[in-house]
Amino acid sequence: MLPVRHSLKKALDRELETESEYESSPSPSPLPQQQRAPSQVPTPHQPTRKEQLLAMITTLQQQVNNMLLQQQGSRVEVAKPQVFNGRMEEVSTFINTAQIYIRMKMTEETATTQVAWVLSYVQGGVAEAWKDNLMDELAKGESEVETAEQLFSKIRNNFGETSEEERKIKQLRTIEQGNRMCDKYIQEFKKVTRESGYEGRPLIKEFKRGLSGVLRRKLAEAEEPLTTIGEWQGRAVRLDRNQRKSRAEERMLGRNAARPGGNAQPRGGFGGGVIWRKRRTYNLAGRSSAYRRE
Repeated sequence: MLPVRHSLKKALDRELETESEYESSPSPSPLPQQQRAPSQVPTPHQPTRKEQLLAMITTLQQQVNNMLLQQQGSRVEVAKPQVFNGRMEEVSTFINTAQIYIRMKMTEETATTQVAWVLSYVQGGVAEAWKDNLMDELAKGESEVETAEQLFSKIRNNFGETSEEERKIKQLRTIEQGNRMCDKYIQEFKKVTRESGYEGRPLIKEFKRGLSGVLRRKLAEAEEPLTTIGEWQGRAVRLDRNQRKSRAEERMLGRNAARPGGNAQPRGGFGGGVIWRKRRTYNLAGRSSAYRRE
């Protein structure tokens, strides 16, 4: 930013000196009345020195503002991609993370630098040999990869699924709720169903398949018919929360009953307000009695 400010000051000083010389120079004497040229069509307005100077100031100010915005963007923390070793399930994550980093941090870099940066994170596994072959092709000028986006497409074609839809369908058929909360299962389900092509009854069927057995049975017992995936998901969340709340209350009651003296029982028939507790005692004859008065 300092060079821009210096150039701004230098340009202002130069223009001011030119303006002062222009104003101080003697103006040409007017032509005699008989020698004046005939009137002509007025020419378009030409910007004065002052207007040109203001335009230059505006341009330099815009350059300064752009530099400030770039400096602010460079201070934003952006995650770098994890090392990619060719695993199919990591293709999308690697590409998305690398794209975000390039847009936030490397817009000023050349396409060659961006490609080399992406390749530096391709390491190990089957991806290592693939990268070596690609770098040989780049060195010989035999590769069609010239930009980072072209490299991402090549990575998808070599390590990704044949199509994003097929990958989503395969993942959709494997996710299950398990012991986690229904909310988390639904979030993962929504993420996977995007671009899967599933909708309507097939989508509801896959959602029910992944639910826990207890929750699936309770949904089947619901009196009100459910028609949309949103209704199924909303009902499942409510039932799951009620079930977890009920279990928590049962555990709490069980702990209270297990405490010493927690099974005290008032025995009104043995005397008003007298509490009898189940504690085994022995009399002088060695016989046990079931209750002892306190």
